[in-house]
Amino acid sequence: MASQHTNAHPFHSAVILAAGSGSRMGANVTKQWLKIGGLPVVVRTLLSFSRCTLIDEIIVVAKAEEMQQYPALLRIYNITKVKKIVRGSNTRQKSAMAGLNAVDERSRFLSIHDAARCLITPKMIEKVALTAYRTRAAAAGCPAKDTIKLVDDNLHIRCTPDRGHAWLAATPQTFQTELYRACAYTAKERGITATDDCMLAEACGFSVTMVDCGQENIKITTPQDLVFANAILQSRQAQLEQKPDGGMTDDADRTWI
Repeated sequence: MASQHTNAHPFHSAVILAAGSGSRMGANVTKQWLKIGGLPVVVRTLLSFSRCTLIDEIIVVAKAEEMQQYPALLRIYNITKVKKIVRGSNTRQKSAMAGLNAVDERSRFLSIHDAARCLITPKMIEKVALTAYRTRAAAAGCPAKDTIKLVDDNLHIRCTPDRGHAWLAATPQTFQTELYRACAYTAKERGITATDDCMLAEACGFSVTMVDCGQENIKITTPQDLVFANAILQSRQAQLEQKPDGGMTDDADRTWI
């Protein structure tokens, strides 16, 4: 029988997707093990979720051949909220399902996050979570700055969406757990293929609220992203040093420099 949840917020699970191949990076290791600012990508992500006070448990969805690396990693960095490490699949959708099936029975809200978005901060995670507590479903993102074009298979422009209503979706994407479960299984039964979790909710007629988390929550996908990520960390460090007290008052955010 599960122990009683005593926190003021609803029991909140986080599923970290770390089973991707990272083929576009062109490195001899998968992208979650590349280092940014001296820390592996996946460690930065896990530390951010671990330090968010709203997160009660973390489920890591990993590549089968990398699962054995996590126990030592968690000990080294004292990451205690990771409760399970489960095997991922060959698609993001199936990996997210594996994470869903591993959450605690007490779970009331679920945040699904790409491990490769390692510049996420505890405050961003909290901002999305608090919105989801009000609306049942919310996702990190930011308004599009550029004009977006939809093209056909021959790269001919088909249409131009109104930029005023165009957002770039990111993660975490946070849902009431049972709502997400219903959407995930309905999509599976209907053969719906989704490239993010919001699409599952959309396909089932549920609204998802976008939450502006700024431009820094990038996904590490190509070698150029490593350059951008390190530049963002340097910028954060510079901002930290300019503070009168020499640092942020929130220790949770200090870690993401």
